[in-house]
Amino acid sequence: MMQKLLAMVLLFLLCFFLAAAFGLTVAHRHCHRSRNFRGGLYPSKLVEEIDKVATARDDFCEKFSKKLSSKKKDVDVSILAAQRIFKQVPKTPLEMVIDFYHNDYEDAEPPKVTSLKHTYPRNEFVDHGEDPYFVADPRGFEIVVQYLAKQFLSSLTSDPRLKLNKVVREISYSKSGVTIKTEDGSTYNSKYVIVSVSLGVLQSDLIEFQPTLPLWKRIAISDFGMTIYTKIFLKFPYKFWPSGSGTEFFLYTHVRRGYYPLWQHLENEYPGSNILFVTVTADESRRIEQLPDEAIEAEIMVILKKFFGDNIPKPESILVPRWGLDRFYKGSYSNWPDSYSQKRKDQLADPIGPVYFTGEHTSNNYIYATGAYFAGAIIETDGIKMGMLAPGQHP
Repeated sequence: MMQKLLAMVLLFLLCFFLAAAFGLTVAHRHCHRSRNFRGGLYPSKLVEEIDKVATARDDFCEKFSKKLSSKKKDVDVSILAAQRIFKQVPKTPLEMVIDFYHNDYEDAEPPKVTSLKHTYPRNEFVDHGEDPYFVADPRGFEIVVQYLAKQFLSSLTSDPRLKLNKVVREISYSKSGVTIKTEDGSTYNSKYVIVSVSLGVLQSDLIEFQPTLPLWKRIAISDFGMTIYTKIFLKFPYKFWPSGSGTEFFLYTHVRRGYYPLWQHLENEYPGSNILFVTVTADESRRIEQLPDEAIEAEIMVILKKFFGDNIPKPESILVPRWGLDRFYKGSYSNWPDSYSQKRKDQLADPIGPVYFTGEHTSNNYIYATGAYFAGAIIETDGIKMGMLAPGQHP
């Protein structure tokens, strides 16, 4: 069940587009409460006042971003720089955790390294509304992949074009075509190849390109941001936290920004599941990935005891994804850095001879699974134009 819950979280944004097609079960998510590092609740009036400032800061960021976008010259700043211009930089632990909820929780990196112009306004909210939904479908994420695959595969298990459990280690390319070598020694030849691995994998040494990709392409790959977004799930023998309207989220303030800041229970989606999870990102994710599960659980229990007292039970199980250490992901999704130009972003998606690139990191409009979906649609269109695919075929 824990593995499926993790997959459901990853499905969150793609459900905007595909929920109707799959009949996905979703639940509306509720607002948050804030607790300080000693475990006490902040006065709701104080939290509301700081959240209003954060919302006003977001509104300024959106307007300032549009102003920068209207200029002919490609000028950009970080979100933090915009906050400084607005004269409202989060400083206290409570201000920082609410700012985390507004920014890091979406971007998986702090405002100081995130592009303003290419983050605000947030296209997912502009195009599809700000009401957040949580996918609570027991079929898990695979139902989306299977649905899409069935559009062009004759079988999900026996179609000869589908090669499973193959790890690509080398892509050799020339004017005459492409040769792909896998870890088990297999070799595949084709006229073109579409590389859809994550940006993190491109930045790693998993796949070797022969000849080496041009310097401008390697710079475009290396200079873009690959984030880590970690949701740590804990299953307890019974529920000891409040549930119901307005209690689904609670925030933990700490002098260190991003230290186990955002908590959520699953009683609304799965009554009786007795599951809590906490979200960490960026450097805190990298730190946690180096720790054993027992050490992570110990840190978490210190916080939960501050919240709910010393008599709470130990978790029955804990699930700690380590996306940054997984060689097939090397992170969770991409994030546009503040110093990264649109020209370089275009180069990130540009083909090199018969080698084409796609993935959420090549999308200009969306990130997450949404960006990956639409990037795939774009490469399909480009493939038809270039003669790689016939109309109706899929990459």
